[in-house]
Amino acid sequence: KLAERLGIKCYDKELLQKAAKDSGFCEEIFENHDEKPTNSFLYSLVMDTYSFGYNTAFVDMPMSQKVFLAQFDTVKKIANEGSCVIVGRCADYALSDYPNCLNLFIYGKEEAKAQRISERQNVTFAQAKDMCVKRDKQRQSYYNYYSNKKWGRADSYDLCINSSKFGIEGTVQLILQ
Repeated sequence: KLAERLGIKCYDKELLQKAAKDSGFCEEIFENHDEKPTNSFLYSLVMDTYSFGYNTAFVDMPMSQKVFLAQFDTVKKIANEGSCVIVGRCADYALSDYPNCLNLFIYGKEEAKAQRISERQNVTFAQAKDMCVKRDKQRQSYYNYYSNKKWGRADSYDLCINSSKFGIEGTVQLILQ
């Protein structure tokens, strides 16, 4: 909604497609590692077989690390193209040297998030709440692992907003102000 109001591009899942294209990895690898800090050793071993020919350091690197680095590079490329909104994927960490970057953490009450997901994905409230808890734990683990900062802590961001208090439109309006 913010990007739409500002007339700029927004990258969320689209970032995965762009990172896959830029890196030469297949999109499924990015989807399987999306905001997940690690994966099983066997999975990484199997998925790494196409990496032969790269230098030893890159081949020895876990797949999750390769995916993170490809996303990191893509976030920087996207930011260099112009103003945009990037959702998650440690973009604040990747763009820490960019002076005109505003880092936001938008959070909400579990009930409000679960209600929105329940309606959007046509699942029960209990299922939606479970999905929220699991996804937030994944995001927290990913962010803490790769950024060396703490997901959700105010000192990791320029501004934190409780969207449950303001709603989506109110949150967008607050950011614009």
